[in-house]
Amino acid sequence: EVIVADALSIGVNYGQIANNLPAPGRVSTLLRSIKISKVKLYDADPHVLRAFLGTGVEFVIGIGNEHVPAMVSSTVAQAWLQQHVVPHLHAGARITCITVGNEAFKGNDTALQASLLPAMHSVHQALGALGLQGRVNVTTAHSLDIMGVSYPPSAGAFAPGAVPHLQPFLKFLSATRAPFLINCYPFFAYKDDPARVPLDYVLFQPNAGVTDPNTGLNYDNMLYAQVDAVYSAIKALGHTDVDVKVSETGWPSRGDPDEVGATPQHAGTYIGNLLRRIEMKQGTPLRPAVPIDVYVFALFNENLKPGPASERNYGLFYPDGTPVYNVGLRGYLPPMADSQGARQAGGSCDSTHRHRDGRFCLVL
Repeated sequence: EVIVADALSIGVNYGQIANNLPAPGRVSTLLRSIKISKVKLYDADPHVLRAFLGTGVEFVIGIGNEHVPAMVSSTVAQAWLQQHVVPHLHAGARITCITVGNEAFKGNDTALQASLLPAMHSVHQALGALGLQGRVNVTTAHSLDIMGVSYPPSAGAFAPGAVPHLQPFLKFLSATRAPFLINCYPFFAYKDDPARVPLDYVLFQPNAGVTDPNTGLNYDNMLYAQVDAVYSAIKALGHTDVDVKVSETGWPSRGDPDEVGATPQHAGTYIGNLLRRIEMKQGTPLRPAVPIDVYVFALFNENLKPGPASERNYGLFYPDGTPVYNVGLRGYLPPMADSQGARQAGGSCDSTHRHRDGRFCLVL
């Protein structure tokens, strides 16, 4: 297997809520050209997993929220793994983690929330039954909304409503040695209160920082403070053996008029400074010896994402492969090879150019 030479330590979220993205084979070349070797998907798209075979790229794949309740059944979980994971592993894919659901506690879908941990247990046991335990972690990604208190970091605490779910969840992560994934966006804090949140502090620019009165630790950026608040909240529930990883962070290059700070300059500063810190193998003040593990959101601008304009403008790249801003990631997106592109796009599409799961197909 090929390991990407002097690969970057940063991962990237490869979202596909768009109808104009390049075929996965071309994306594979683009990511290798910028030395990215860690990719997170929101599904288990077989076209993507096949396109990256032999590249050494390590994948986090996802089970969408809509499928989580069904996964409580061990039969369903095993069938899902047989279809979406086993063939790719046999072919040489590197799949190291499965996220069961994404930000399940953000809304009020109580059926999803109640089935989350049973589904994770079920998927974990099914991996064991297939002889894959220890090779593939099972976890879920949380929104920072799960926090009740996040400042100062040492006082970090989960929202009271989430604690009954999180106590057994942390026990599961600890027992299976799986990471706690959190989606952190300092952009939201700045956008909501630009007069009081210092821009340099959220963009990793030089600043005096803030000192946690309880620990005396100084924080010169908000992301590290958010991560350490999560560590403190986990510790408050009795665990010091669970790693926290940032499953999403990013900064939009455009937004609606009321989305203060959504500019290509700020996005480039945020991502560029974050990249530099990750390459320095920096840890947070609470865990200085543990290099922060981050997946940037997102690879491409996704033109079909609902919500404010910022949602469609988190990409490092435009769909044609040009960088949205310059952080030194000069990627190479190969030209379309018509037959290959059409063949890849045609896989599971019907005549309306949609995948059977409702996403648009790329028609070249």
